[in-house]
Amino acid sequence: MTAEAAPPRPDTPASRRALAAWCLYDWGNSAFPTVIVTFVFAAYFTKAVAADVTTGTAMWGWGLAASGFAIAVLSPVLGAIADRSGRRKPWIGLFSALCILCTALLWFVRPEPGWALWGLVLFALANTAFEIGMVFYNAMLPSLAPPDRLGRLSGWGWATGYFGGLACLGLALAVFVLPGIPPFGLDREAAEHVRITAPLAACWFALFCAPLFLLTPDAPSRGIGPAAAVREGVRDLIATFRNVRRYRTIARFLIARLLYIDGLNTLFAFGGVYAAGTFGMTFEEIMAFGIAMNVTAGLGAAAFAWLDDWFGAKRTILMALAGLIVFGAPLLVVEGKLWFWILALPLGLFMGPAQAASRSLMGRIAPPEQRTEMYGLFALSGRITAFLGPAVFAATAAAFDSQRAGMATVLVFIAAGGAVLWGLREEGR
Repeated sequence: MTAEAAPPRPDTPASRRALAAWCLYDWGNSAFPTVIVTFVFAAYFTKAVAADVTTGTAMWGWGLAASGFAIAVLSPVLGAIADRSGRRKPWIGLFSALCILCTALLWFVRPEPGWALWGLVLFALANTAFEIGMVFYNAMLPSLAPPDRLGRLSGWGWATGYFGGLACLGLALAVFVLPGIPPFGLDREAAEHVRITAPLAACWFALFCAPLFLLTPDAPSRGIGPAAAVREGVRDLIATFRNVRRYRTIARFLIARLLYIDGLNTLFAFGGVYAAGTFGMTFEEIMAFGIAMNVTAGLGAAAFAWLDDWFGAKRTILMALAGLIVFGAPLLVVEGKLWFWILALPLGLFMGPAQAASRSLMGRIAPPEQRTEMYGLFALSGRITAFLGPAVFAATAAAFDSQRAGMATVLVFIAAGGAVLWGLREEGR
């Protein structure tokens, strides 16, 4: 079967309980990007662990870059190997356990420069394991729901992840970070009230990923030994690259996604910086803004899940990209915090759907025998040029001495991705 053929029916009928367990994995693992990558530990590392903020920011950037390179290299290879062996849950279990372990060990990273390298290595390993685990998790999607319900399952899972990450963040802030006297005798001088959020995120991940392994069906094993699976998986991946013309639909989609995900990732990376520099928002206001944006993104992912199944994943992505441009363009010219809030919150409604519908579209167009390999390439498309969006943003902002000019490049990436996606044919629609 080629990439142009219609997607198959699910391999194993999944009960509602099994689908809920699959979504709970997203609820659990989202504690890592929310608490560690975005809000708490990243700020702690750059401000308290590293020698100074500039050094910490640079080190954190290098850690993300190294992790991104590892993800880009390993994801397609491991995906192809998993397709040969058949089962996906053992791979999810392996990389989830690695992420949980490395996240928990971040507790030992004290607010001293001597711990910076140790913390950075642990973070890079955890981030790599998290993203590779998602390759196999995403590849389960087409086997759990029929094609006419893929959008709902993907969107609801994505929305569950947004709210799960926020729930863990809220617990961490309310119980540990914000109280003047932390519980359990935690020492504020040693930043234990902040460091404890890493074990909390690890425990949250471990607790809520368990139902997936207990209740969600997996693809059957193909009875191939590890050595043969590696050999045949690598061979299949090489054959895929050599015969790329057979996969024109997938190649076009991955190029489009590469462009608009670069725009989205740049928006995530510089949204807070833009809010602070252009609109004069304080750290507390930026934190509130980030939480509010996650809420609207989760609501958007859940609501647009129906549109994905009714109108198709491609159209849903295009509608989401159009919404990002419609609400993003005025943010380049308006003044004042009120207008920023009025425009930025609706903007968040379109972030989740662009990501969730991308996952379901890949599930619809990937050949059944190569799903995990294709989701590995899906991960590659989100990483291979991850440096490009931030680099263009930075260069443009410096050239025009304007954050607004830099932010305009985000809309260019999003529009370019939509233009490439426009001509794609979504089979079965």
